[in-house]
Amino acid sequence: MLPVLALVGRPNVGKSTLFNVLTGTRDAIVADVPGLTRDRQYGFARLGPVPSVLIDTGGLLENPSGIEAQMREQTERAVQEADRLLFVLDARSGLTPQDRFVAGELRKSGKPVTLVLNKAEGLDIEVAAADFHTLGLGEPVGVSASHGQGCEDLMAVALQGLTSAPAEESPPDVVRIAIIGRPNVGKSTLVNRLLGEERVIASDQPGTTRDSILVPFEREGRRFMLIDTAGMRRRARVEDVVERASVAKTLQAIEEAHVVILVLDAHDTVAEQDASVLGIALQRGRALIIAVNKWDGIPAEQREEIHRQLALKLDFVPFAPLHFISARHGTGVGELIRSTVRAYEAAMREMPTRQLTKSLERAVTAHQPPLVHGRRIKLRYAHQGGRNPPRVVIHGNQTSSVPAAYTRYLSNVFRKTFDLFATPVVVEYRTDENPYDRPGRARKPAQNKRRARRTRR
Repeated sequence: MLPVLALVGRPNVGKSTLFNVLTGTRDAIVADVPGLTRDRQYGFARLGPVPSVLIDTGGLLENPSGIEAQMREQTERAVQEADRLLFVLDARSGLTPQDRFVAGELRKSGKPVTLVLNKAEGLDIEVAAADFHTLGLGEPVGVSASHGQGCEDLMAVALQGLTSAPAEESPPDVVRIAIIGRPNVGKSTLVNRLLGEERVIASDQPGTTRDSILVPFEREGRRFMLIDTAGMRRRARVEDVVERASVAKTLQAIEEAHVVILVLDAHDTVAEQDASVLGIALQRGRALIIAVNKWDGIPAEQREEIHRQLALKLDFVPFAPLHFISARHGTGVGELIRSTVRAYEAAMREMPTRQLTKSLERAVTAHQPPLVHGRRIKLRYAHQGGRNPPRVVIHGNQTSSVPAAYTRYLSNVFRKTFDLFATPVVVEYRTDENPYDRPGRARKPAQNKRRARRTRR
């Protein structure tokens, strides 16, 4: 599983800014206001020698009350979840009594701690770090989160000694499926139905599953690895300390999977956290299938309205197929597993360069790219750049100006041409070098003709 790093420290030292830089997102709200972050925020780090999960936290305060007490509780849970801790401090403010209190709390965890001196731009880091050595937590690392300075060095230190796990820990033909969703939507019941036995505990009580459970099985000659995850409920409602790792474990399961099945309860509406976790899976490029469970108990007159609501709230993943199932009775489960196999094969499909380029040419002929400053964007050829998700690299001129709408058009063309069922298609662009832009460049034909005329004269 991916290592989990928690950003901790007193309020207003720049934890959320650092979180956004390390994850390459704007998920954490940033403002010069102490205590702005309250709940835990999760994301995947984009920097570092190995992949990892990051947790942003509110400030740790001594003797808190009211909302500050809840912030502290959230931070303590993040510390319990994490494998390693990033203790963020303000290099310009120097060591404060609050910092000493936080250091004492982190020592109690017994987990590796990396000191992060934020806002260190323009400072002599050795001088700035002098006070912080007294904490006895190792050599501080200077960064500037607002300027993005020192962040790669920080992650190299924080993840030191960890090696990247092989992409395929199981045999390469094993389909890894992460089953995710809110508590009590029927995830464990679905796992048991797929296995044909009571392998995991299924109960009407929300939160029965406490951890990610890996279960291998075979069906119709195909090998699978199921990952049943704890339910992702709204963080403000997570009160049981035993559930503290559910979100981090779900993110890890998404990272390890080929196919993600989001289970919804047909009796409930699509909630914000459903869309959020689906967005995380989409960001990681996983093949997506949506299973609407407990469909057998829905009256016929309500089904059309449920279809409408799903289309409205899940319009950002139009390629994800919907399956209406009953995990308890097995209705629709066979078709669900067949879709999962098809999605896996699409995510891992090889697309020959010749066929990709022909598909690109047909797409451009049918619908040309727009003009940029009076010049047409030219897309010349394409080749495959990766799998899971399928990645298409397109070479041409002025590719940085290709509109997002045209990129979506090309993604849909490739999806249809190569039957890339249920999986996002990533399109990347490369701008070909112009030989006339290099130093000592060759003259263009028109320049050569002008020079020849001057010579004859």
